[in-house]
Amino acid sequence: MSTSSASRSDRHPTHELEPPTNPGRFNPTLPDWDGATLIADKGYDSDEYRAALRAKSITPCIPPRKGRNAPAEFCKTTYKQRHKVENMFGKLKDWRRIATRYDRRADIFMAAITIAAIVIWWL
Repeated sequence: MSTSSASRSDRHPTHELEPPTNPGRFNPTLPDWDGATLIADKGYDSDEYRAALRAKSITPCIPPRKGRNAPAEFCKTTYKQRHKVENMFGKLKDWRRIATRYDRRADIFMAAITIAAIVIWWL
């Protein structure tokens, strides 16, 4: 699991923020996972995002939006497995320490998530 830039620090002075390199272009931050599959909901359905995933050798499994002119293909069998991840996040949110993010440091927060996941899996 990797943390996003927002999780690394909750406070950013505005003078330290860098302008985007190319503001007109979609530039997602994606991990380097060769041969992985990203399962996402319809909110991530865009040709630019799919192209960025394929450039990183990540297979997108994203259903197309209802009003899309040229619907993109996705694996319905793989997409049905998404509920397992959603259920795990729902169970993690039952832990107040994780839901409210008491820990400021990412490593301690990750340790709390790991402990909660082990307890959830064990029970």
